[in-house]
Amino acid sequence: MIIKNANILNEGKIFEGSVRIENGIIKKIFTGNDDFSDTLTIDARNKLLMPGVIDDQVHFRDPGLRHKGDIFSESRAAAAGGVTSFMDMPNTSPPTLSSELLEEKYSVASRNSLINYSFYLGASNGNIAEINKIDPKTICGVKVFMGSSTGNMLVDNDDTLAAIFSESPVIVAVHCEDEDTVRQNSALYRQKFGDDIPTSCHPAIRSAEACYKSSSKAVELATKYNTRLHVLHLSTARELDLFERITENYIPRITAEACVHHLWFSDSDYETLGNRIKCNPAIKSATDRDALREAVGNGKIAVVATDHAPHTVDEKQKKYFSAPSGLPLIQHSLSAMLEMYRQGIFSLFDIVERMCHAPARLFDIHHRGFIREGYYADLTLVDMNAGYSPCKDNILYKCGWSPFEGVTFSTRVEKTWVNGSIVFDNGKIMETNCAKRLEFER
Repeated sequence: MIIKNANILNEGKIFEGSVRIENGIIKKIFTGNDDFSDTLTIDARNKLLMPGVIDDQVHFRDPGLRHKGDIFSESRAAAAGGVTSFMDMPNTSPPTLSSELLEEKYSVASRNSLINYSFYLGASNGNIAEINKIDPKTICGVKVFMGSSTGNMLVDNDDTLAAIFSESPVIVAVHCEDEDTVRQNSALYRQKFGDDIPTSCHPAIRSAEACYKSSSKAVELATKYNTRLHVLHLSTARELDLFERITENYIPRITAEACVHHLWFSDSDYETLGNRIKCNPAIKSATDRDALREAVGNGKIAVVATDHAPHTVDEKQKKYFSAPSGLPLIQHSLSAMLEMYRQGIFSLFDIVERMCHAPARLFDIHHRGFIREGYYADLTLVDMNAGYSPCKDNILYKCGWSPFEGVTFSTRVEKTWVNGSIVFDNGKIMETNCAKRLEFER
């Protein structure tokens, strides 16, 4: 297959060129003419060709919570959004706290996923032996909840945290919210409102103070033990002071991620969206959002991901404390980022760096995240002039809704390739068994 005449976005450049794919691998990248006579040719003139998005934080709900989503349904939605690889979190039912449970998830993904996959091993107050058994070449990382969230996998024992940070053979990815602060704030708001707490109180309950207190503790532990630490879903301006800038040639031992919803929404959106944008950590002020946006551009935030976390509409309509936190995003994350490019917030280079290149670098993923000869052909073709609006007819999440309903995006993912096979083509899902387990060069 040859994708010809595309505007190729890759490694700080945009140029018109063509890509030859053979046996799932990028065989050649060229700017001149080539012999197309014996090859399936796709004319991508005036379209943007970029590496497939690598999402380092998703909750596909498999196993145990499949009424919300599963690997098959959510990987289909991901492919429609230009995402070609995902890393899934362990707060399923049962929690993924052992190598046996981890391999069961890999087995399901090998049969059901349309895109490439990896899974985090979950940390608990009692499974350090499982963490020590990890083969660094086969698992993306260890997930530590330093604040309780969906699934209640809180790790709050200081000796356990010290052991994890000092002994983990892979990246330690952390959810940071100070549990005592959140509990104290929850009690205050219960006293004030009873069970009828407005969702607009969420950023005061899961406060900026709670985030900074926990994030700074994680950074302190990582500094002490020289841990390869990745702090997930930053939501405040103050937390940014904890991190160094990442560049193409320098990856610090301690890095941070931001999620699309914290870059798009602010606390003013609770009035119209309510529990639909309730997530942990909470979406906070416009000042925090704008600081996160700036950090995406200057490199203090290394990765942009989704924390894709589907819940049913019925679950989201419950009262504040009963409504689960999390929102479905993976089908629309690239579209949202490209819309922010249209608004002058990000450059195209910011987007490809934070969503494609940096995840591959940070996690040492083998031969993905770039348009390079010899790399897997994980690619996304975007029509920059064909808008669309998320609606019930085109949303592929099993939960059936999106916080972006009513938004009109000015760009549209046209095609997605995984290992050289088209898995999404102009609104159609191609259910090919081409996905692979991610490998890591550690």
